[in-house]
Amino acid sequence: MGLKMKNFIYETLAIIVLGTCISLAAPEPAIVPGPADWTVDVGFEHPQQIEISIGPGGKPVRYWYTIITLTNNTGRVVDFYPNCELMTDTYQIIPAGKNTPAIVFEQIKKRHQAGYPFLEFLEKVDNRILKGRDNTKDIVIIWPDFDDKAKAIKIFIAGLSNETVVIDHPVAKEKNGEPVRVFLRKTLELSYSVGGDAAFRTDARLIHNGKRWVMR
Repeated sequence: MGLKMKNFIYETLAIIVLGTCISLAAPEPAIVPGPADWTVDVGFEHPQQIEISIGPGGKPVRYWYTIITLTNNTGRVVDFYPNCELMTDTYQIIPAGKNTPAIVFEQIKKRHQAGYPFLEFLEKVDNRILKGRDNTKDIVIIWPDFDDKAKAIKIFIAGLSNETVVIDHPVAKEKNGEPVRVFLRKTLELSYSVGGDAAFRTDARLIHNGKRWVMR
């Protein structure tokens, strides 16, 4: 077995072990929030795909997106600093909005003009959510296409709550030998199975397996 193959195996095992440790160690959000904790009300559309002819020679490029609807019923103006990632069961992690051309958002907005006339792009949204239903925000979150070998994905959306917790990292240590402290935020997790033949990407189907709040 070559050195590169050994390194790949060791790195893969390390990712699996670390992911397992973190999932076991990470706490769940509080059942009864603290007096200063808030979480906005969230609605969401299941992810869809869209192809835009922006590749070399006009080649179609595929993106996935979801639309979330946020209503601030907390009784206060809240800060909104989102972090949104798509993670596959093949250990690919894709940050939302990474190198997404503006035309992709424009085409999505045009597609959903009837249902979401004031749709906003996550990368351009204001960092505050005002109080009340009149200030509800419809926001599109966009990712480039993910690994076509993936059989399941999870979408993580942070910034919808100010609930946080700090835990000890299960592996990493400071210079003094103490565990590295890890800052976690209350995060919405959406889980999907990926159906369809990987060879026919346009026919890929996402099957919703549930949602939950996690500390991540």
